Amino acid sequence: MARPPFLAVLLALAAPATAQTPYFPPPGDAWERRDARAANFDPALLQEAIDFALANAAPVPPTLAAPLPNEPYPDILGPVKAWSPSGLILRHGYIIAEWGDTRRVDVTFSVAKSYLSTVAGLAFDRGLIPDLDRPVRELVRDGGFDSDHNRPITWRQLLTQTSEWEGTLWGKPDVADRRLGYSRTLNPPGSTWEYNDVRVNRLALSLLRVWQRPLPDVLREFVMDPIGASGSWNWYGYYNAYIEIGGRHVQSVSGGTHWGGGIWMTTRDHARLGYLMLRRGHWAGRQLLSERWLEMALTPTPIRQDYGFLWWLNTNRQRYSSASATSYFALGSGGNMIWVDPALDLVVVTRWIQPARLNDFIGKVTRAYAGS
Repeated sequence: MARPPFLAVLLALAAPATAQTPYFPPPGDAWERRDARAANFDPALLQEAIDFALANAAPVPPTLAAPLPNEPYPDILGPVKAWSPSGLILRHGYIIAEWGDTRRVDVTFSVAKSYLSTVAGLAFDRGLIPDLDRPVRELVRDGGFDSDHNRPITWRQLLTQTSEWEGTLWGKPDVADRRLGYSRTLNPPGSTWEYNDVRVNRLALSLLRVWQRPLPDVLREFVMDPIGASGSWNWYGYYNAYIEIGGRHVQSVSGGTHWGGGIWMTTRDHARLGYLMLRRGHWAGRQLLSERWLEMALTPTPIRQDYGFLWWLNTNRQRYSSASATSYFALGSGGNMIWVDPALDLVVVTRWIQPARLNDFIGKVTRAYAGS
């Protein structure tokens, strides 16, 4: 079957920019650096982008361990922490810029969604989810998909946030995060896109049912250890989010970090995941994620063209006008971002930039390249 035009362009651009074997950083801190000018960046303009990021850092509240305002179900259910701005820029896999403490473990918010997508991809590649367009209830029989409304929901719909799943999970009803309107009437599954963390957490629980093992263990074994990530990261769920598997209590992780928990990780480890994506699931001689999965995960959702499988896309440059149309992003509150740009063979990780200034920051980075 022919690839969608968008993916054909993206995959072509994602090829290494030189004929040489791509560089893959070893585990630990022996990550090679390149001078910005040698990487075709103007050092002064690149420093301007870094200074802009630091000058527009997201404000750090004294604590997050408090109910969220203006929500119908605001109580925090999982661990939280304050944060510190940092960032890192890779070109061809080499570090060309770094600021802040990139080894500090920080909360990630909705960047965790893209890691959940990765765990779903691992399940798909191993045949645990043989068909994304089949109802989830065929593999997950825990009552969450038994109602007439939920019975048709497919894996693809959960991954694209078009499921319209209805129910309560870990004490949070789906109405707690109905961003299109708390009192609105639900539509048939697949017909409406809504950013809803209760439904993302329902996907996380469904993947736990399929894997029958903790999702952090899956991510660690099949992705984070092979790409040389540090052992400092954690993936938390809510305090009440436990099920029994094989006679032991296992926590279901928070897929979106709304109400606490989620992935806590260093900037450097996020950069490794972004670089794995840039190299189309390949890492130093191993194919960790299949290209088939990546093609699907980075294909625009028909009713939401800037969204794939829990990755934000830049279709027609509608999300960030300053980035290439083939760019894609893991995004979280507070300006947490993994930006993958195949056109420039670039990975950029930011922590705690004011979200409204991200497009300006992206523009400064791209102009630093164009101005070299």
